[in-house]
Amino acid sequence: MNTFKNKDGKSILLAMVKAIQENKDYLAEVDGLIGDGDHGMNMNKGFTVFETRFKDKEFSFTEGLWELGNILFSEIGGSMGPIYGTILMDMSDAGEELEEIGVNNLADMLEAGLNGLQEIVEAKVGDKTLVDTLSPAVDALKKGADDHQDFQSALENMKQEAAKGRDSTKNLVAKFGRSSRLGERSRGVLDAGATSCCIILTSMADAIIELLK
Repeated sequence: MNTFKNKDGKSILLAMVKAIQENKDYLAEVDGLIGDGDHGMNMNKGFTVFETRFKDKEFSFTEGLWELGNILFSEIGGSMGPIYGTILMDMSDAGEELEEIGVNNLADMLEAGLNGLQEIVEAKVGDKTLVDTLSPAVDALKKGADDHQDFQSALENMKQEAAKGRDSTKNLVAKFGRSSRLGERSRGVLDAGATSCCIILTSMADAIIELLK
């Protein structure tokens, strides 16, 4: 199949939750090197609150994105809550009318999330933020749509580009957030937001691939 039904998207959200829960200590470790070390705890808190509230309810992919984004935006605090909340809720808005979601639709949804983020944060590729992961992931999906790739291949390429983007942050100097105060000393460490973004995108892609089978 080259699309999945929006109404079947609950499994995707729960896979994203599980991925964050399983990586909370790793995210704390990454963040602790140049940040305040609470990224894993905060992300795990928000995703687990979502799981607790909605695991026994039925919801679509876009409904789940909205509810998760709203929790992150309003309940977990710190800078990353509003950032991820904006991305996920803008993704939801862009796809809420869809019954079937294909590679072009997901590309548009992710692009809407990126655009929404860049309306509140001026970060661009190269600034050592999650934009370094999200932007190439969007580009990969859009290229997949333009090249008429099958959905699974486009998702695999998206995962690869997201990982490359994450890894690129290791050699960058932070321009935003607490780590930006360190200047050159922030070089040599992955950005925590770029790392969590890669985890989220990878788990999302893998769960969609399962639905496509």
